[in-house]
Amino acid sequence: MSNRRMSLKHIEAFRVVMQAGSMTEAARRLHTSQPQVSRLVAQLEAIAGFALFTRSGTRLLPSLDGKRFFQDVEKAFAGLQGLEAAAANIRTFGGDRLAVAAMPRIAGGVLSKAVAQFTRDHPGTLVTIHSGAAATVNTWVSGGLCELGLAVLYGDDVPGMRVETLLRMDCACVLPRGHQLAPQRQVQASDLDGEPFVSFPLGSGPRERIDQVLAAAGVRPRTVLESDLGASVCSLVALGLGVSVINPLAALDEQRNLALEVRPFRPAITVRLAILLPPDAPHSRLAAVFSDRVRRVIDAELAHIQPYRR
Repeated sequence: MSNRRMSLKHIEAFRVVMQAGSMTEAARRLHTSQPQVSRLVAQLEAIAGFALFTRSGTRLLPSLDGKRFFQDVEKAFAGLQGLEAAAANIRTFGGDRLAVAAMPRIAGGVLSKAVAQFTRDHPGTLVTIHSGAAATVNTWVSGGLCELGLAVLYGDDVPGMRVETLLRMDCACVLPRGHQLAPQRQVQASDLDGEPFVSFPLGSGPRERIDQVLAAAGVRPRTVLESDLGASVCSLVALGLGVSVINPLAALDEQRNLALEVRPFRPAITVRLAILLPPDAPHSRLAAVFSDRVRRVIDAELAHIQPYRR
């Protein structure tokens, strides 16, 4: 028996000769020369220590030992094919699960469209959507319940979270239809002094950011109602209970169904639509592919907020 070790080239040459029934045909299938195939088979016989074929004139017949060895070779190749299938399953995220958290409006809009496109490309992946307020999304992601989150951020930082900004946009002023400020092309902070105002709850990111801007302008609107949901804020405004300042995603979407006027607000209050990721966990390939899908959906679906984009 040779001290040389079997290689995949030896095994592949033997296997194809067994399948083809001749060295010449095996060489054609392997895109090499017949002498090269003969050399590999002879080396394999030397390594194995027994004849794999018997020669009778021009005929090449497998020996009994060769037939037994071929059975084990086929088992090995079946195992390789299983590894190929396993690699394909991993490559296409087959059997994977992805939990995504988002604020309600994003969950029902951008996120749902991204999930629909993603699952068409990766039908073996189960995507779960969790919907909640921005603080809840933060908690779900930081606590490991969700691999990533989508939220509109009014502040610069999110403590204990990695943030990937997808889109920067300026807030809009929402007014009841027919409001005295509606004829203006944009609403200044000074226009809201003394106006009944529908605000976000004290302590929330939107409330703090908007209050800072209004206070810096020396403006004191009259807060009459509070809500932590953009849809609710817009509904209250449409009912004539006050005016408000809100991110343009909410304002423009609600304008389709409510008696709302939407105008640019100055000075600009810039907010971000962002992906939130756990601070320490590695960004998985699955999450990265999904994030890229979200970016493409944003580019395709949010053209209507162009006047408010940064």
